[in-house]
Order: sequence, then structure tokens, then C-alpha cells
Amino acid sequence: MTTFYVNPVTGNDRGNGSSSAPFKTFTRALDRALPKTTIYLAPGTYSTTTQEKFPLVVSTGVTVIGQEADKGENIILLGGGEYNSPTFQRQNIAVLLEERSQLRGVTVSNPGTKGIGVWIESTSPLLASSTLTNCALAGVVVTGNGKPILRDNRVIRNTSTGIFLRRNAKGEVRRNECEQTGYGITISDDSAPLVADNRLSNNRAGAYLSHRAKPVLRRNAIEKNTIAGIVVKDEAQPDLGSSQDPALNRIGNNAKVDLQNETKFELISAGNELNPQRVLGKVVFADLEVDTGSSGPTQFRDVEGHWATDFIDGLVQRDILRGFPDGSFQPEGKLSRVAYAAAIAKAFNLPRQLGTPRSFRDVPGNYWGAAAILKATEMGFIAGFGDGTFRPNANLTRAQALVSLVSGLGLTGGILDILGMYRDRAQIPSYALMAVAIATEKRLVANYPDLGRLNPLQEISRSELAAFLYQALVATGQAAPISSAYLVNPDPYLPSFVDTSEHWAQDFIRRLASAELVSGFGDGSFKPDDPINRAQYAALLVKALNPPGIRPAGQFLDVGANFWGLDAINRAYQAGFISGFPDRTFHPDQQLQRLHLWVSLSSGLGLSGGDESVLNQYRDRADIPAYATSAIAAATRSRLVVNYPTRDRLLPKQNATRAEAAAAIYQVLVHQGKMSAIASPYIAT
Repeated sequence: MTTFYVNPVTGNDRGNGSSSAPFKTFTRALDRALPKTTIYLAPGTYSTTTQEKFPLVVSTGVTVIGQEADKGENIILLGGGEYNSPTFQRQNIAVLLEERSQLRGVTVSNPGTKGIGVWIESTSPLLASSTLTNCALAGVVVTGNGKPILRDNRVIRNTSTGIFLRRNAKGEVRRNECEQTGYGITISDDSAPLVADNRLSNNRAGAYLSHRAKPVLRRNAIEKNTIAGIVVKDEAQPDLGSSQDPALNRIGNNAKVDLQNETKFELISAGNELNPQRVLGKVVFADLEVDTGSSGPTQFRDVEGHWATDFIDGLVQRDILRGFPDGSFQPEGKLSRVAYAAAIAKAFNLPRQLGTPRSFRDVPGNYWGAAAILKATEMGFIAGFGDGTFRPNANLTRAQALVSLVSGLGLTGGILDILGMYRDRAQIPSYALMAVAIATEKRLVANYPDLGRLNPLQEISRSELAAFLYQALVATGQAAPISSAYLVNPDPYLPSFVDTSEHWAQDFIRRLASAELVSGFGDGSFKPDDPINRAQYAALLVKALNPPGIRPAGQFLDVGANFWGLDAINRAYQAGFISGFPDRTFHPDQQLQRLHLWVSLSSGLGLSGGDESVLNQYRDRADIPAYATSAIAAATRSRLVVNYPTRDRLLPKQNATRAEAAAAIYQVLVHQGKMSAIASPYIAT
């Protein structure tokens, strides 16, 4: 993973992009970015005047972060450039978002002829907490098979349309404010996105739906538009709710009409706040009772635009968490042990664990949270203290919450190596290490604003608990996943290479790379199936195992003083893992055979021979030279042998690949207790 910083005022493109030597241009950072790169933008205007080259292409897997709290008010991407769209030919766009990219906390403006702010074509990026303004044509265009998440953006003063979805676009359009534009949201062709919790106001029309579009509209506030709230044309058929799923849109106070149906279809409105007297065309109103004030965006007044809004809403809808009588949620409020127990008691119904206490001396039977505390403790989520107390008013820390969820749900797995992703891992209490590793692997952890900082000893807030608890429901199959930029995804922290996806040795390679014990090439590849020579093997072995010397260094006639691998060869030789030839040569460029790999490891580790019947599992046992049988038998018993594609074929005389060497080295680390075992079907036993 790589992090770049950009500052248009103090930066220099000859720098290395670090926080102390930032790049001057966003363009330079984008040119250097690989998948999983994060780019932080400092306040300023990024334009052709500051040497930016448009369009700015945020490539696959790259994350760009500005200032999300104010929707990028002072971080302005201003300009546009020609883009040849596969579906719309030439376009003038400011930013192109590719697959799994993220753009958060910036302002995008493209006032040029037919200027478009952000273009998304057949990709699934995240555009969040940003401002799109003063674009001559549209703030955002989604086309092709695009499935983006457009969330918490302010889309204002764009000439034609704020957000435009075309062709077969889907995805989610959530909690955006679209105003002072021709059409707030335009949906056409065969697009079918989810449009939820948006505020569309002060436009000519809030939403304009045409062709065969079939969007799902939920909890939107569509008000005070100068012509119409929603216009439906051609063969469009928006989903405006059903008796089982009320839409809860608030559509009213638009100047001429609130809903204008110009199609031949009969639209059904179920659970919307919509006056039948202000509707044109065929609309049937389902007989549903909707609580006053329940329509429109459902956020509490103090969580609009909050990073945890989706998690909070998800738990509030399940009646697991509640707000306060004044209409607030108090997302940053601390969480007491009794409040946590109350949430757990509502979220889960699990069997009572043996040996759990049934009472605490500071929790009387008539205490408001007594029943919840009893249920949470009986399920194994939380325990009392050695003095027989529960301390219901004490606050819970983030680490304690994660330990509680992992313990109560009985989650297993996890590798301690993954904790290296947290810069403050040293603060994780020893009792919580494995639980935090499991929680990370199960995707229970949310870190705001910095994914790399766990803050384990910090008292947990109500919003953080909402994220943890919702993810626990996801992990147990009780809730649908939510996309959030602040959920810790363990995969990026177990580094992958562009050519190891779905490779049989991917897990071995990634875990070694996460510990910085192996590396790839400058183009982002690992070349797992390339053969490995003796010098390369020595370098891999020394870096991963750091073996101590047991004999003097050797001197090889064909390894010069300036040879790149001299030190590694000497150390591997001194440690007893590898030797030279009788003529005092080493042959550093000679390819390593598979049998030599296991002979080397058995020798260096001092593995004993013993019963060679373990070799009978190999169909090609006869191909093992006599001098190697004892060493390979020892390597097999120690689970160092990894055979792909079939575990029972050793292929001893075949050249070893980089992947095979990496897998064997990883198994050595498992044998030494330095790495966690991988459940691979290719490990011989």
C-alpha cells in the first residue's frame, strides 16, 4: 500500500509524494498511483493554471481524500478535458472514476462547453462527501453498466442536470442534495438505481425519468422545485412503494405539480407523502397508514452526512438502537456497559453459555437494564468483574467491544499478522490481540477517520458501536452488507499483486508480503510462475528467515564482489541452507529444482530423517534421488511440501517457481511458530 500527498501551493513534482515532500500536482500523484494507493489532497485549486492535465483519471483501486467534513469546500478540481467514451464518443469531463476507485471530500467544477464533473462508465466506484457545482452539462454522469455509490454529495448550480444515469446504470444514489439545477436527478434508458434519502429541491424538476428507466425511490424529499417534483415519461416505471415496502418519499410544495405521469402505465404510490390533488396522469394510491413525520430522509438531525449514518439507520430500523426525544442520536456520545448490554440483548437471541453468572451485586432486580444485562452475560457477550459487580455506568472501550462481539458470537479464525495494518497495534491489550485479529478478518472493524488507526483504548462512541454491531449482524447473515469507506477490509492489508489473483499460492504470497518478507516487481507483478534461480532463492530465504550463521562464509569463484546477491548467498551458506559445488563455484543463475528446495530447507532447519514411508503418498516417489529421500521425508512430516495441482505428485526434478519457493518458505515460518497456518489443499501431510 502506498500513500501520496499533494499540495498545490508548497508541493514539488520532483518530490517523493510524502507528507514532508508532497507533489505539487494531482496529475503527478495519479500517474504514480497503483491499486490500493491513497492520495491526500491539501486545500487549493487544482487547474490547468497549476499544471493539472484533464481529465483526471482515478484508476482502479485508488482512493482520493480531501476534506469530507465540509464536502471539499476548499479543495477544488477546476477544468475539463476530452474523453472518448465507449458509449457516448467524445465528452468534456473533469474526473474519470475507474473500478473500485474512491473520490471523497473534494469540489469538482467544469464550466467548459458541455462540461461534466465526474464521469463513471461501467465501473463501481465511490463518490462521497463532495461538491459538484458549476458544470455546464452535469455534475455526475453514470453510463454503461456503471454501479457506483453516490453518497452524501452536494450537487448544486449545474446547468442541465445534477446526477444523470443512462444506459444500464444501477448502483446507489443516497443522501445527496441536488438543488438549483435544471433537473436534480435524471434517469433514462434502462437504468435502475436505488435512489434513497436524497433532498431534491429548488430545481426545475426534482427527478426526470424517461425511456425504460425503473429506479427504486425511497425516503426522498422532493420539494420546492419550480415546475414539478417528479416527471415520468415514455415507458419509465419508477418503484414508488408497495403495501409490503412503503416508499416513504415526501413529494410536495412543488410549483406546478408534484408527480406528472406522462406514460401509458398506471403508477402505484404506496406510503408516500403525496397529495392526490397535485398529481397528473394515472396514479393509484395504496391504502397505507404512514406515521406523520416518517417520510423523507430518515436521519436524525445530528447524523446527516455522518460517516456512520447507514449503520445507525440500519440498527434504528431494527429497533436495536434509538435516538433521543429531542430528535437527536448523539453519535459521538459515549456508550455505557448497560447501554451496550441493552443493544446486544435486542440484536441477538443465542443460547445461554454454561457457567455465566446470573446476578451482580450492583444490579438490583428492579434496575432498568437488569434483564438486558442478564441476557447479554448469559449469551457470553459481556462479563462482570472479580468483585461481583457489573459497573453498568462504566464506559466501554473499542477493544472491549470487539472482544465482546467475537466472544459472544463464537467467531474464530484470524491471524495475528494482520494487526500490522494498525499503526497503533502496540496499544492493543494482550488479552484482545486474537479477538481484534478475528474481528478484522470478519470485517467487524470500522475506523474513522483513519483506517490505519484502531484506537483500541478509546471509549467507544454510539456511532462506532452502531458500525461494529451492524457488521456483526452482517457476519452472522442477519443483515445485508453496507458499503462504507471506513470499514476495514483485511484484503488490502494482505497485499496482492496484479498477477496473483486466484493463483493457488496467493495466500502464501500475500501473507509474506504483508510482513514485508517478499516483494514484487515495479509493474505491480509477482511473476509467481517464473522459475527461481539459486541466487534469487538465497535472497528470498535470507530475507524471510534471517537465519543465524553456523559456519564461516564461503568463497565462490563465480560470485564477484559486486554481484547483487553476494551477501544473501554468503548468509544462506553460513546458515547451512545452501552449499556450493566441488570446484568452488556457486552457479548463482542456475535454476533451482523442487527437490533442492526441500533438501535445502531440511538441511538448514536440521530436520531429522526418520521413517521414509511418508513418501509413499507420492505417485512419483521413484523419481526422488536416493540422496534426497531422507530430507524430503523430513520436509513432508514438517508440512513444508506444497504440491500444485495435485498433492500426491511431487515432481522433484521440475524447476521450482517463485510461488513454490514462497509457499515452502511460508511453511517454514509456520513450523517455527512465526506465522499462522493456511488451510491449503496442496500441503502434503
